[in-house]
Amino acid sequence: MKKLLVAVLTSSLLVACSKHDEPQTKAAKDEKQASQETPSNNAATEMAIKYPTTRKGNQVDEYFGTKVDDPYRWLEDDMSEETAAWVKTQNKVTFSFLDKIKYREDIEKKLEKLWNYEKVSSPFKEGQYTYFYKNDGLQNQSVVYRTNDKGETEVFLDPNKFSDDGTTSLAQLTFSKDGSIAAYSISEGGSDWRKIIIIDVETKKPLEDALVDVKFSGISWKGNEGFYYSSYDKPEGSELSAKTDQHKLYYHKLGTSQKDDPIIFGGTDEQKHRYVSGWVSEDDQYLFISAAVSTSGNKLFMKDLSKSDAKLITILDHTNSDTYPIDNRGSKLFIVTNLNAPNKKIVTVDASKPQVENWKDFIAETENVLTPATGSGYIFAEYMVDAISKVKQYDYEGKLIREVDLPGVGNVGGFSGKKDDTVLYYNFANYKTPSTIYSYDPKTGTSDVYRKPEIAFNPDNYESKQVFYTSKDGTKVPMIISHKKGLKLNGSNPTILYGYGGFNVSLAPRFSVTTAVWMQMGGVYAVANLRGGGEYGKEWHKAGTKLSKQNVFDDFIAAGEFLIEQKYTDSNHLAIQGGSNGGLLVGAVMTQRPELMKVALPAVGVLDMLRYHTFTAGAGWAYDYGTAEDSKEMFEYLKGYSPVHNVKSGVNYPATLITTGDHDDRVVPAHSFKFAAELQEHQSGSNPTLIRIETNAGHGAGTPTSKRIEQAADIFAFTLYNFGYLELP
Repeated sequence: MKKLLVAVLTSSLLVACSKHDEPQTKAAKDEKQASQETPSNNAATEMAIKYPTTRKGNQVDEYFGTKVDDPYRWLEDDMSEETAAWVKTQNKVTFSFLDKIKYREDIEKKLEKLWNYEKVSSPFKEGQYTYFYKNDGLQNQSVVYRTNDKGETEVFLDPNKFSDDGTTSLAQLTFSKDGSIAAYSISEGGSDWRKIIIIDVETKKPLEDALVDVKFSGISWKGNEGFYYSSYDKPEGSELSAKTDQHKLYYHKLGTSQKDDPIIFGGTDEQKHRYVSGWVSEDDQYLFISAAVSTSGNKLFMKDLSKSDAKLITILDHTNSDTYPIDNRGSKLFIVTNLNAPNKKIVTVDASKPQVENWKDFIAETENVLTPATGSGYIFAEYMVDAISKVKQYDYEGKLIREVDLPGVGNVGGFSGKKDDTVLYYNFANYKTPSTIYSYDPKTGTSDVYRKPEIAFNPDNYESKQVFYTSKDGTKVPMIISHKKGLKLNGSNPTILYGYGGFNVSLAPRFSVTTAVWMQMGGVYAVANLRGGGEYGKEWHKAGTKLSKQNVFDDFIAAGEFLIEQKYTDSNHLAIQGGSNGGLLVGAVMTQRPELMKVALPAVGVLDMLRYHTFTAGAGWAYDYGTAEDSKEMFEYLKGYSPVHNVKSGVNYPATLITTGDHDDRVVPAHSFKFAAELQEHQSGSNPTLIRIETNAGHGAGTPTSKRIEQAADIFAFTLYNFGYLELP
């Protein structure tokens, strides 16, 4: 590999002068001040990088008559000794670079200081106890506590004791109908494969052997007798060989062996689906089953559990919509759907004839996207209005009770509960307001602060505002920009632009310690609500899929151009960031417009668009992406933006820090490995191209607090250093 150098700052003596230096002239002082406010991008200190040599193979694939080289195919073998050695060597190079950034530890201390506050969840009642999650501040995993009717509180489950290194996390916790038995799933090393452990809530002792090899599953109890769960047949050897087109729904009866658990749905060619889930109505009368072949659209079935000879009934026999029941009153079902209603609506139907032709509108579709919740005998319709939450409360006759008076402009989540709950809870947050829990009286409509975090961050010193900018084809796209009050629009503020743009996922305002620290250091944080997301319903989602995927990249590019045009920043102080599908976004944009940004931060990204569907759960993403096997047109389109296939020689790519986990079994690390190898081979400029591989880590969920802080510090240090800062801004 060629030897690359980071650009060298020539004015290092201007940044810090000791008392032994010559007295400064006014010109020198002015120059010093200017260098601190608008740092040069020509120098930091000279840091030579000698990249590891990545062996190139001779693999060639053919798609519709076109041959495509894949020289780094061997990196897909995540269990080979050669890949493990490559990971070790790459990490050595990366951390050698990061270790030389003097203020990296200072950033980590800032993150630790702000992170170190008590975080408590909304309470929920199960049986004789009220449960809640709490993290004292820097605990790797949150602890589950419970309080009895005497007000006595104790630890119920402490995931920090599940493993020595804190990498085993609590993924899900559910209770039998009377609350006497708990079933919880754990993730080891960040894996999507789970174990389900069943315990007596009084003794906290296991009642039987753990269920193993469970993946993409809920845990839904039928009374106190047992529960439904889902999984695939686990592959032998490399995770890349997993078969994920046969998801199955099982029923586990307490006291029996897992090997005897009957398959309730799946396992036949007629019931062949990638994602199958089952859940039981609150009154235990109905089992509902959703079956899907991709991440969008599902079939829907039901069974009357009160009848021993009941057959499975089809509610919806196609996958042209996202449809699921939210509640029932006796035989009257309440179903939310986007079938012929892109922004979703709620319909009702009788369980005896639940097919589409019998549906009746209950809450009609509006111009805003609907997400419903139920609790205390009411239905709460949360609407997303330009990515901002509005909530309306209805009774079960369809009467509007009130629009809920929310604490401010931001994002809410909650209002869910059992029918007999007299108090509900919801969270409110935005980019500058830490998540606060409110109790809500559904009878009076009054909200009260239940728990407000005590954090060393004053929202009054910051501002978030929503803007609308114009994308390449004239589409108006919203973006929220957050920063310290009094920010000077001088065109050189350190700025991170974040995006996702896929899978109908909406980026609603939320508080993050990492974002707060970035703003404390004078940074601008911008989040663009790109097409492909769910902010404006199904049509907004579809406008960023398959042969329209370039719209997402164009939206993100236009966001960056807007920030530069409005003088928030310039190309030398702009970083783009995204994870998973957002990692694809960053990879595509940095290869299409490398001059637009100084730093690129793709995390756990989908970066090989010709082969993504051959890895683990990747085939299920075809609704958004299409596959290279669909048609010549689809192959050429994917190849046209696939990050791995669009790294070219002679291009000065931005400073890049790729992040991934070596045990990621959702977006396999091979994507990141191959992209890093391509960039290191072809980078023609002096910007560093590094990959940071977290060991014994997965796609992100359940990552220990300590690792999250370390990674955030590394990302910020890398970003600021490549913006040209010798000291923290």
